[in-house]
Amino acid sequence: MSIHTSRPYPEEPAPPPRQPVSVAMPAVPPTVTYAILAITILVYVLQVGSKFFFGADLPLQLGAKVNSLIRSGQLWRLITPVLLHGSILHIGFNMYALLVIGVGIERSMGHVRFLMLYLLGGFAGNVFSFFFSSSASIGASTAIFGLLAAEGVFLYQHRTLFGSRAKRALSNVIMVAAVNLFIGLSPGIDNWGHVGGLLGGLVFTWFGGPRWEVEGIYPLLHLVDRREFGDAILGATVVVLIFGTLAILGVVYPLTP
Repeated sequence: MSIHTSRPYPEEPAPPPRQPVSVAMPAVPPTVTYAILAITILVYVLQVGSKFFFGADLPLQLGAKVNSLIRSGQLWRLITPVLLHGSILHIGFNMYALLVIGVGIERSMGHVRFLMLYLLGGFAGNVFSFFFSSSASIGASTAIFGLLAAEGVFLYQHRTLFGSRAKRALSNVIMVAAVNLFIGLSPGIDNWGHVGGLLGGLVFTWFGGPRWEVEGIYPLLHLVDRREFGDAILGATVVVLIFGTLAILGVVYPLTP
């Protein structure tokens, strides 16, 4: 028997508004950041000691980015400049930036991927400098700019996860990069190296950086990285292929002396 009624069915209750939930970041100690800091300071001490005892900066002579020597086969000069600095102010600024940016990036990426990022940023920056600039250069700023780009990519790829905080933080990263690139237009600063470091860090993180997702049932929520280590290898391979090709072109068809 059917019953007809004019009474409306009660409406389903509206879902409760979404509330932000705090999820703990991975507890990864920044051991690689501290190791890079210590090694770089040690190399600078060797530079100062070399000048004091031998009257010449031997580490700089052996490792600076010098185009003619790279073309003669000293390819290590495409990475060793990240360990060399010209003054206490130079190394102080770069190591401060490493601490400020590196601690958070290493916590996000883990030790191995962070080390890969640092080395690839330095490599990409020195290749770009080798290809576009004839001046000799040293400094960790190529790798530091790689870290800066990695932070920007990480925030962009996780903008939904972090909400409005990601937008503000990403704006700050872009502002810092723009200001430092503008300062890099001053004489004596290797801005090509900065641009190359940015590009290297961007490419590596885009393909091989972490992709976090929240798993679990509230309040037992945790972050899980959906990227495999093979993705980091892919990102590193892409960077090496792009900038390795550019380095070969710089040797075969040099734009600069």
